[in-house]
Amino acid sequence: MTLTSPPNVCAACSPSPGCPKVGPSPSPPDLSRLSLNQKTTNNWGVREAAEGCVRAGIEYIGLWRDKVSETGLSESARVVRDAGLRVSSLCRGGMFTAAAERRARLEDNRRAVEEAAALGTDVLVLVCGPPPGKDLEAARVMVEEGINDLAPYAAEAGLRLAIEPFHPVLMQERSVIVTLSQALDIAERFEPDRVGVVVDVYHVYWDPDLYPQIERASGRIFGFHANDWLAPKPDLLLSRTMMGEGPIEIRRIREAVDAAGYAGPIEVEILNQDLWNSPGDEVLALTKERYLRHA
Repeated sequence: MTLTSPPNVCAACSPSPGCPKVGPSPSPPDLSRLSLNQKTTNNWGVREAAEGCVRAGIEYIGLWRDKVSETGLSESARVVRDAGLRVSSLCRGGMFTAAAERRARLEDNRRAVEEAAALGTDVLVLVCGPPPGKDLEAARVMVEEGINDLAPYAAEAGLRLAIEPFHPVLMQERSVIVTLSQALDIAERFEPDRVGVVVDVYHVYWDPDLYPQIERASGRIFGFHANDWLAPKPDLLLSRTMMGEGPIEIRRIREAVDAAGYAGPIEVEILNQDLWNSPGDEVLALTKERYLRHA
């Protein structure tokens, strides 16, 4: 991965997965919506990430529970508050499909709700869990039951639960919820302001039913994640790349999400070892540039 801007390319070659789409946008995003998801600068703890956001003029940060745990919950909340940042979401709750650990999972999810509230966000991202065996439908029932158990507790804390569908290549590792339609089938069993979805372009861009489902999700979109698809894939999990370096029509998806009523933060979430090995401030500078050009 390069941390320099690619040269301009002609319109004929810009749709190629290896050729970034460049040029003016009819509706560039407001920079005030940009949020740094902590995984984009994974080598930074909460303090370093918060300080980096301040230097870069980024107003939002998306936190991860492992990073918060390293720093401490109260200290993380203080650091973010003192930096003047707003927390767009906390990742993650979920993993509902471990049947033998159901009680422990529920307790952990309740802790996640409490942590999110303490950090000042009202969005807890749910990664729903892989199948424990070969019965995918049974696993999806377990997901629904887990969310049903958690939702009242989250509502009491003023938290919204955001189901994140994952790309099917990660089903055996991360989640049996692999389409926006499946996520909405569960979310629609609850009040619109309580359970909704996160639209992460990496996970959903391939779906031929994507745009009708985004329209269906109106009022239930609690987050939007921007990144791009890296090919060939050296690692299924760590193969996201910077916006504009892959085939995803990020801006088109973002505009559809906005048209469905979402006006919240746009998190840049990129899991990529080469990016993690790069200086964080350079990553943030490139993130801002590509956000404005492609998101």
